[in-house]
Amino acid sequence: MKNVVASELVGAAWPSAQPGSDPVLYGHVSLDPLGAFEARSLQTFRLVYTVGRYGIDDTGSIRVVFRFMGDWGALQTGDPKGYNYVTAHASTKARLSLNYANTGHQRPWFKSLTVKLHGGYLREGDTITLVFGDTSQGSPGMQMQTFCEPGFEFKVLADVCAVGHYYPLSETPNISIVPGKVNDWKAVLPSLRRPGEVFRMGIKAEDKWGNPTDQASGRFRLESSHPVQGLPETLDYPLGEKSIVLNNLSVESPGVVRIRVLVESGDCVAEAGPLLIRDGSGSGYWGDLHGQSGESIGLTTSRDYFEFARNRSFLDVTGHQANDFQVNNAFWKYLNELTAEYHEDGRFVVFPGYEWSGNTAVGGDRNVFFRTEGRQIRRSSHALLEDRTDLNTDSSTAAQLFEDLQGEDCVVYAHVGGRYADITQAHDPRLETAMEIHSAWGTFEWMLTDGFPLGHRSGVVCNSDGHKGRPGASYPGASTFGAYGGLTCFLTDDLSRDGIFECLRRRHHYGTTGCRMYMDIAVQFAEDATVFERDPNAFPDAKLFSSREVMMGDIVQTSASEATLKLNVLAHAPIERIEIRNGTEVLETFRPYAAADLGQRIRVIWSGAEYRGRGRQSTWTGRAVFKGCRIERFAKINAWNHERRLERCSRETVEWDAITTGNFGGFDVWLTEGEAAELDLSTNRGALRKPLSEIGLEDTVLEAGGLERRLRVFRLPEENPHREVQHEIRIPLKSEGDNPLWICVTTEDGFQAWSSPVFVFS
Repeated sequence: MKNVVASELVGAAWPSAQPGSDPVLYGHVSLDPLGAFEARSLQTFRLVYTVGRYGIDDTGSIRVVFRFMGDWGALQTGDPKGYNYVTAHASTKARLSLNYANTGHQRPWFKSLTVKLHGGYLREGDTITLVFGDTSQGSPGMQMQTFCEPGFEFKVLADVCAVGHYYPLSETPNISIVPGKVNDWKAVLPSLRRPGEVFRMGIKAEDKWGNPTDQASGRFRLESSHPVQGLPETLDYPLGEKSIVLNNLSVESPGVVRIRVLVESGDCVAEAGPLLIRDGSGSGYWGDLHGQSGESIGLTTSRDYFEFARNRSFLDVTGHQANDFQVNNAFWKYLNELTAEYHEDGRFVVFPGYEWSGNTAVGGDRNVFFRTEGRQIRRSSHALLEDRTDLNTDSSTAAQLFEDLQGEDCVVYAHVGGRYADITQAHDPRLETAMEIHSAWGTFEWMLTDGFPLGHRSGVVCNSDGHKGRPGASYPGASTFGAYGGLTCFLTDDLSRDGIFECLRRRHHYGTTGCRMYMDIAVQFAEDATVFERDPNAFPDAKLFSSREVMMGDIVQTSASEATLKLNVLAHAPIERIEIRNGTEVLETFRPYAAADLGQRIRVIWSGAEYRGRGRQSTWTGRAVFKGCRIERFAKINAWNHERRLERCSRETVEWDAITTGNFGGFDVWLTEGEAAELDLSTNRGALRKPLSEIGLEDTVLEAGGLERRLRVFRLPEENPHREVQHEIRIPLKSEGDNPLWICVTTEDGFQAWSSPVFVFS
C-alpha cells in the first residue's frame, strides 16, 4: 500500500509551491529499497536520478531535501567509516561535489544535500547515483530517525540550467519508519473523578524512543489499590495493537486509585495513577493543545495527529497549532473540518486554532484557540504562501492581533518556540489567559514571572509544541529538542468547549512536564474575601462573590495581612521537593523528609539556558569524581537522548555530554563513602570541589551564567517513599500590588508541575 505523506493531503501548505516538474524535461528519480524500516535502525539507500531532456549543464546540480524535524543522523562525506556517509557518482564519470547543510533549503525542507556537476555536462538518460549510508566504504549505515512516520520523503529538486533555481521533481520516493521492539509499558488513568463517575484506562507499549509499538503482546494481571468497577482481573494484550483502552470504569467510594500492571511472574511493568476519587465538584481533564503536523513544519498528517492524541496518548483535550504563514486557505478549511469531526463533548474536546507566528520584534509566538469552527485566521504574514488575495486579513503585530480578535470567542496563550512571545510589548488579559512555561523546547518560568511586576494575571499551561506527530507523549528523540513535552490539567466538571474555555478564563488549571500528577492548592483567609470571576483590571463589571477559601487561578481582594496556603499533591513518583512561592520569592522549600533521613545518595543536576532567543540551548560536558568512594548504583534523570553520553565510567567516576534549554537533567549515585570522601566535579561551565560530608539537604550551587544556568549538588534519602503530600503554610501578604501565590513540585524522576497562581491583592 502506498505510504500517505503530508504533501499529498488536500490543502497541504507547501512552501515549494510550484507543482512537480515534467519528468520528461527535468528527469525522474527512484529509490531502493522501499518499504518499512525500524526507527533508529541502520540502513543503506540507493537513490538514482535519471537526467531529462533538458540535460544538466556544467555547474548544474540536484538537491535532495529532508524535513527539518527529522532527527536521522546528519549526512557527511568526510569519514567513510562513520555513520551516514554519503557517496555519489555519475554514469559518465563526470566529477561531482557533495555539500550537506542543516539549513540549506526552504522551510520545512531545511536539511539538504546538494550534488553539483563540475567540468562537464549530462545528457538525457545519464544518471547520478547517491548511496546513503554507503556500507561498501565501511560505513555502518544511515541512522533512521527515532520516531515513526508513514511517509519519510527523499524530496529531489533539480537546477538543470545552473541558475540557482531548483525545480521539484514530480516523483518523491518515500519509505515508512515503524516502531521497534518493546522497551517500556505505560498505563494511564485520569487524575480526579467523583464517586460513580465513569472514566477510562489506557495501556500501551513503547519502544526505546517512545513510539507506541505493535510488537507487544502478553497476559497481564491488574491490581488496584482501591476497588474499581469494570476493571478486569486479567488482560490479554493482543499482538499488532499499539494501545488498548478499558472503558466504563468507575469507583464508588472516595480514595486514591493506583493500578499496577503485572506479568505472570508478578513483576510490575507499569502503574497507572494516581487517581483521586473525591466527593464534591470538579474533575481533572488532561490536554496538550499545542503541536503541529506535516502540513506545516512537523511530521505525519493532521488526521494522524488527532488519532494519536485520542487513542495513543489518551488525552481529553487537544488542539492543532500550525504556523500561520504556512496555512493556506484550503488547509485552514480542512483543519476546521477535522476539528469538528473529532470533537465530542464529554469524551474528546478539540479546538480549532493556529499559531500566530510573528517574530519577537513584533510580539512573538501566540496560540489562538477558537470556540467554534469557521473563524477568520489572522496571520502574522503570508511569508510562505502564494495566494496573497487576503493580505488585508493579516495582523502584523501581536498588538494588532489582540485588537483584531476583539469580539471573537477565543483564548490566547503566549509561548516560547523558535521565537518567544514578548509579553512586555503586547498582552491583553481579556484574551491572553495563560503562559506556556514548558514544552519540548524547554522550561520557561520567566514567561509567567515577567508578567508579575506588570500586573499580569495569567495561568500556567504546559504543552508539547510537538512537531513529530505525538501530542500528549512527545519525546525529544535525538534532535536538538531537549525536553519531554508538557501537559495541562483542566479542573472543571464540564468536558466541553464551553467548560474548558471557562476553566481557562478563570485559570483553574495547572501544568506539568509530562507526568499526570494530582495537584490541589487552596488559599484560606480568616474573614470573607472578594473573589472575581474575571480580572477586574480587564473586566470592570466582573462578577464577584465572597469566600474564605479560593482555588488556584482565582483573583482575590482582601484586607487581611496574611493567608494560609494548603496543598495536596499525589504523584506518580517520590516527591523530591515543593517550592511555595509568592511571585518570584520562594517562601519555603518543603521536602517530605528531613536531614536525619538522608543517606549515601548524591544528586547532581544541571539546568538553564543561554538566553531567551533561538540559540538558547546550553551544552553541558563534565566529569564527577567521587574520591574515596565506590559507586554502587547509578541512575539517569531526564536523559531523553539515549545517544548522548551520561554514564558511570569507573567505580568512582561519572561523565556526561548533555544539553538543557531551561529544563534540567542529571544523575543520582548511591555510594559507599570513605572517611575522607570528596566530590571533584569539573564542567565546561566551571568546577566544584567539596568534601562529601559538607553536601546535605540544601543545594550546593555552581552558578554558570546565561539564563538561570546552574549546577546543583545535594543529598537524598537512600529510598524516598513519599508520593502523597499534604502541607500548609501561613503567608504574610504584601500590601502593594499582587501576591501571586503558587507552587512548583519536583519529583525524583525529573518531572515538574506548577499550579496557576492565586492572585491576592488589597
